[in-house]
Amino acid sequence: MRVRDLHALPKAHLHLHFTGSMRHSTLLELAERDGIALPDQLVEEWPPRLSAADEKGWFRFQRLYDVARSVLRTEADVRRLVLEAAEDDVADGGRWLEIQVDPSGYGARFGGITAFTDLVLDAVRDAAAATGLGIAVVIAANRTRHPLDARTLARLAGQYAGRGVVGFGLSNDERRGSTADFAPAFRIAERAGLLLVPHGGELRGPEHIRVCLDQLGAQRLGHGVRVAEDPALLERVVAAEVVLEVCPVSNVALGVYSDLTSVPLPTLLEAGAQVALGADDPLLFGSRLAGQYATMRAAHDLEDRQLAELARMSVRASRAPDAVRTEILAGIDRWLATDPAGPARMGT
Repeated sequence: MRVRDLHALPKAHLHLHFTGSMRHSTLLELAERDGIALPDQLVEEWPPRLSAADEKGWFRFQRLYDVARSVLRTEADVRRLVLEAAEDDVADGGRWLEIQVDPSGYGARFGGITAFTDLVLDAVRDAAAATGLGIAVVIAANRTRHPLDARTLARLAGQYAGRGVVGFGLSNDERRGSTADFAPAFRIAERAGLLLVPHGGELRGPEHIRVCLDQLGAQRLGHGVRVAEDPALLERVVAAEVVLEVCPVSNVALGVYSDLTSVPLPTLLEAGAQVALGADDPLLFGSRLAGQYATMRAAHDLEDRQLAELARMSVRASRAPDAVRTEILAGIDRWLATDPAGPARMGT
């Protein structure tokens, strides 16, 4: 069957972590420059074999992430990371990107969380101008840190609302800490008009999704894929129009599902859920935005019209300006109206 090129399908990217967006080649180059010894899993054995089925597995994953973050030493490194992430998204058909960053993980090296946020937003503006990609920032708290730190970040995010920051999230191992303790931070972000986008429903099941909805007021869920295990909750999510940022390749890499055919995307779509496919951490999982669409096409025999609708949902769920949304949606219609030129590339 002849199918359309998924790299040419316009789409929005709503689940991409800052350090995790780094090119593998850039990681190796920066590490060599500063004499940083990388573990074999980030060199010869890349992409690493990962599992987060238990806390030890997550610790190993987090250790690799922390090592990767340590190669960012200068302002030029940060600007390079953002520019290359934008270039990669454009090559994959990305037309809008919301990149997620926790400034507290970088502040010590870059003059504090405010100075680092200023640097990221400046880098975003430059990358957008250079590539034509619309880019916004989601500031995310780390659930392994104290909830008071999250309040500080929520206030920081609120100061930049309307100036490049569009959302507030909560990341790291969702099995750690008490999610309800972060509710005050999310109320601060809500009052600032930010989108509320905590992680939930990947390493923990439906019971944690309920907490994210009830306590944090989640409007989009980072992952959220395991809502498929609870039909009543799935119905609630659909009715509330909560968007699920599904990252299939990382779900399998971390051991949430045994293989890509087990990712319950068809169940979510049949129920009427809004889904935005994301790459999560390409540096650790080896697959970028177009790759998520390609793997779901292959695993679930999705037709091009279904893939186009996934792209539309990603755009509608974004905080892109109305004019940008309209332009991207028109591009999706044009993609679907073209005759397939040949087999699509399996993008990574």
